[in-house]
Amino acid sequence: MNSEEFRSFAKAAVDYIADYLENIRNKKVLSSVEPGYLHQHLPQEPPQEGEPWQSLLQDVDRIIVPGLTHWHSPHFHAYYPTANSHPGIVGEILLSGLATISTDWHPDNVCVALEQKVLDWLAKLLHLPSHFLNTSPGPGGGLIQNAASDSTLIALLISKTKKTSETAPDAKLVAYTSEQSNSSVEKAGLLASTTIRLLPTDEHGALRGTTLLRAIREDIASGLTPCSVVATLGTTGTCAFDDLEEIGPICKDFGVWLHVDAAYAGAAFCCPEYLPLMKGVEFADSFCFNPHKWMLVNSDCSAMWFKDVTHAEKVFDRESSGTHFWQIPDVRRFRALKLWFVLRVYGVEGIRKHIRKQVDLAKYFEGLVRGDCRFEVCRVSLGLVCFRVKGDDRRTQDLIDRVTQRKKIFVMPYYFREKLVIRFVICSRFTEETDVLVAWEEIKSQVEHNLDG
Repeated sequence: MNSEEFRSFAKAAVDYIADYLENIRNKKVLSSVEPGYLHQHLPQEPPQEGEPWQSLLQDVDRIIVPGLTHWHSPHFHAYYPTANSHPGIVGEILLSGLATISTDWHPDNVCVALEQKVLDWLAKLLHLPSHFLNTSPGPGGGLIQNAASDSTLIALLISKTKKTSETAPDAKLVAYTSEQSNSSVEKAGLLASTTIRLLPTDEHGALRGTTLLRAIREDIASGLTPCSVVATLGTTGTCAFDDLEEIGPICKDFGVWLHVDAAYAGAAFCCPEYLPLMKGVEFADSFCFNPHKWMLVNSDCSAMWFKDVTHAEKVFDRESSGTHFWQIPDVRRFRALKLWFVLRVYGVEGIRKHIRKQVDLAKYFEGLVRGDCRFEVCRVSLGLVCFRVKGDDRRTQDLIDRVTQRKKIFVMPYYFREKLVIRFVICSRFTEETDVLVAWEEIKSQVEHNLDG
């Protein structure tokens, strides 16, 4: 393929993406095909001769798109957002085309430098403590990881190394998190060979200091060595916030590493009105949130900061490296480029406007639910509303099944305080008040069948 053919191919692909995003409102949210579908439409062997690129784009539309779940649909309310924006897409195209792989300062100093710069911008945007900045006078700093789950694993590996160097290599380590935390925390514990204790939460789904203190004292009495706590700001199920003001001092007193996972909710801290939700963040040894969840940067882009990077360097840095490898891979893509594009095109106020609009839409949906006596609202937090059909869980499950089968909207179940609830999240940047109303009418139409039965 020569340059002219590439121009035509790239332009057609960009036009296709633009048309897809413009028309996504008209598509059924869920995949409309069954397993095995792709094998029926593609040959068993690769093509012997090259094909024209036009036929490839036609097959994307004919074969691929019907089998996709449309995560950016304004009617997708099933999970915390997978972010997207036109600047992010352009940044993704450029970083692929420039083919830059960040290793150290010598070959790609601008790649490393831009990542450090945009992570500082991001930390300031979120009102994080200044000791997290790459430009801080202390040993703090940040970089981009693949996902929040990677960040959790990295925090556990660092805390394990730090604690065993302070105690004994054969110490029996234990880490703590809430029963509401993401399942990736338990997975990270397996990979880091560290026992994870899931601690009970209060009536709001938050981990409290008294619960953590009791668990730490019990484990020390049993001969275990507490090494880390993974606290969550915005849990996956109900967007609950662990109490860092209570947890932080306990971690400090016992020399326990405190990692804060704010994968979804962290984006909200760009708005001053939500800063009380992260009181106590100054106690965190590491902090992570995903711009690819709610800040318009397409995946993958997960930001992680350290109060003191020297602990990470002891685990991950190589002697031959000219920069920081506070991560598992030896190299990383130029993901800072798409973050840079989004921050510059939207600006601080544009991002705040985006967050506030989605929170307002969730409040609008909450009002619709509360206005119908057949439903009850169980929890509301930022862009998430948890609700259910009054009565037995079977009514709520039947509603979920009916809505899922129709594929006009998509929601997800969750058990909160021993009750089955429906999680309705404002996910898409395309969602407007009319889309929320469409979703509510769909839910009402199916619950009417539910109650009639």
